[in-house]
Amino acid sequence: MQNNKEALVGGYVHFSIAGQMHRVYYETVGSGQPLLCLHTAGSDSRQYRALMNSPEITARHQIICFDLPFHGKSSPPEGWECKEYKLTSDGYIETILGFMSAMDIRNPIVVGCSIGGRVVLHLALKAPERFKALIGLQSGAHVNPYYDLEWLHRPDVHGGEVCAGIVSGLIGPHAKSSDRWETLWHYMQGGPGVFKGDLHFYVAEGDLRGLVEKIDTRKCPLYLLTGEFDYSCTPEDSQDLARLIPGAKLSIMPGLGHFPMSEAPEAFMSHLLPVLLDIDQRDHQK
Repeated sequence: MQNNKEALVGGYVHFSIAGQMHRVYYETVGSGQPLLCLHTAGSDSRQYRALMNSPEITARHQIICFDLPFHGKSSPPEGWECKEYKLTSDGYIETILGFMSAMDIRNPIVVGCSIGGRVVLHLALKAPERFKALIGLQSGAHVNPYYDLEWLHRPDVHGGEVCAGIVSGLIGPHAKSSDRWETLWHYMQGGPGVFKGDLHFYVAEGDLRGLVEKIDTRKCPLYLLTGEFDYSCTPEDSQDLARLIPGAKLSIMPGLGHFPMSEAPEAFMSHLLPVLLDIDQRDHQK
């Protein structure tokens, strides 16, 4: 009889962020070197579904994904209804490090996309000693807004559909229809104002211009993977970033857009696996 059960398991972990307790959902699979995955703005860890079902990766890595508070299966904290949700650099970093401590995750490789790719740069600046390596998907020091944020949270507009509409053009033109629509479905399910609150970090508060030059890749290796067709973080944006950070390794992924791990998972694996191999080889050369 065919086994139709996926190997990944999920659960909840409780820890404090900014003095308030949170109940955060996570999923994990595999064994070996921890690989911690950070989802994009307005979505959740389901974006890494294909990665978590890759025998090539799970044979050597324990993949761990979690939903940021307000996202996916992680509910907002008590009293959320009394204030506007806005993601900040300090809050984002505290969430990642707090999750690692609560889960006893040590020396992980971190892969983050979009806002996750931006916060990877923050981690490289603030806590490089906590990580074996950092992988930024669609990483740039800043982004020039190409949309009106007010449309993302209005009583006369369907929030989920407008969020999906805004990001739909960021998906590469070669994505399969099923992968495209699964990626958009995650956005359609986001909570009211959450995508807008995430973009507070991505567009304004988390801007790293003038600071990325201080990243020291001798303390923690940094890899940058950017899709050819992304116009939020363009290949040129990532090339500019790589020029500012000595030792950063950049690869442009032909045919891919802003959501490589969910829009074209097989093509994405062909770029990620060599990076993971390089990290492993670096470790053995020490």
